[in-house]
Amino acid sequence: MTTIGAGRPETTEVAVILGVDTHLDLHTAVALDHLGRRLGQASVPTTAKGYEELLRWAEGFGPLRCAGIEGTSSYGAGLTRHLRARGIEVLEVERPKHRRSNLQKSDPSDAEAAARAVLAGEASGVPKSADGTVEMIRTLRAARRSAVKARTQAANQLQALRVTAPEQLRRHLRGLSTKELVSVAARFRLADDPRDVQAATKFALRSVARRYEALSEEISELEAHLERLVGQVAPELVSLPGIGTDNAATLLVVAGDNPQRLRSEASFANLCGVAPIEASSGKVVRHRLNRGGNREANRALYMTCLARMRRDLRTQEYVARRTQEGKSKREIIRCLKRYVAREVYRVLISCGARSSPTGPKEEAQIAAGSNAA
Repeated sequence: MTTIGAGRPETTEVAVILGVDTHLDLHTAVALDHLGRRLGQASVPTTAKGYEELLRWAEGFGPLRCAGIEGTSSYGAGLTRHLRARGIEVLEVERPKHRRSNLQKSDPSDAEAAARAVLAGEASGVPKSADGTVEMIRTLRAARRSAVKARTQAANQLQALRVTAPEQLRRHLRGLSTKELVSVAARFRLADDPRDVQAATKFALRSVARRYEALSEEISELEAHLERLVGQVAPELVSLPGIGTDNAATLLVVAGDNPQRLRSEASFANLCGVAPIEASSGKVVRHRLNRGGNREANRALYMTCLARMRRDLRTQEYVARRTQEGKSKREIIRCLKRYVAREVYRVLISCGARSSPTGPKEEAQIAAGSNAA
């Protein structure tokens, strides 16, 4: 570990605030005391040994009160888990936006900015615990999303190969749906060494078709695991109108294994980008679209609203009433998304209260972070 300027404060009554700028292979940390005085700077590798070394270094100045970490769900995930396991309160710090080119940017300055944000009470977000069933859902969902994207690419490539195939082969495959094309092409019988354009095209078609079939099996397997896990952690969420396994998984991942970290349903709505933004002027009172928040969660709420507008009688009555009041379809959907977010939040909190892996100490940390906000 490299330590620079690690001076000791004059008083022994020091509460240490740690700020960490995270990267793939190396984390840079700056320690401040409770008065904002800089105590020292350190860099450690992103390993368990490095995390422990960083903790001992910080506690050498005094009791470590809190750590502000950038990217707790990405590069800082390992350090976050390590500190939380040691009973250290961890707060999520947004990465600084360096808008002006004449402002200096360095890892130590970013780490110090993270520590000062915690000290000033500007960083009060409790990170996801990432140690339960929802984290399992997140990893499986990421694999499924990648497999679906690869299967779509394979299907598009199959269509392109058919279009450019020699006329005899093209005539044989003409009019087949994607599913039928995959079934036919995957069973082509060919020699190991293609000797002409038609044989090479059939070889390519068979290769891509078998890739499509393998990806379909992979997707089915992942979907079965996701359906089981979502039903296990939040059966009430899947039972809500218009929310299937995929949308439920998206909303669970956004909230995390510890949804209690979200202080209210308004904070969850803001996280999903459905909190209304005032856009009134003069006598016109209106709200505009919120383009912030997690866009995947926003899309899940949007698809839920569309499904309810087609099949849910209560939603259809609401849409009819709001339409008579002069609201546009876009404004109605915006209101519906806010309502669905409120409904989902209540279910997430009730499910999290039953299955959250957090202990009493971590619950106290979450409460402390809420009070600091």
